[in-house]
Amino acid sequence: MSDSAVSDPLQVQSFDHITLVVKDLEASRQFYVDFLGMDHVPRPGFSFDGHWFQIGNQQIHLILEHDQSGRAGKTDPNQNTRTHHFAFQVNDAKQAHEKAVGLGIPIVSLPKSRPDGASQTFVNDPDGHIIELCSLG
Repeated sequence: MSDSAVSDPLQVQSFDHITLVVKDLEASRQFYVDFLGMDHVPRPGFSFDGHWFQIGNQQIHLILEHDQSGRAGKTDPNQNTRTHHFAFQVNDAKQAHEKAVGLGIPIVSLPKSRPDGASQTFVNDPDGHIIELCSLG
């Protein structure tokens, strides 16, 4: 990078969205709306299928796997808490774990405490993406 790029960096204003490629839009809708409680919101008329979900001021964008998309799901078989994942804050990580177990959602890690005092558990969405559910305090 040039010196000018380092001395005058962009100022990111907020996190806007994350996009995931999925194999089954309805299974993913059930996970993100019915389990996680996200709002299913209107999506522009793209030439490929997908869903958008709202979380506060941010969104999750799902794209149905097709010949011009990336591959759906997690390709790394190393299912643990120290690999690629993203996290959502929830009211109670232990309660989220119990609900996930009751719904048959795959568990990556049992609830545990982080060094900062937060509680966390990890689950898989229908395509194997690893999702941390954490609660503060």
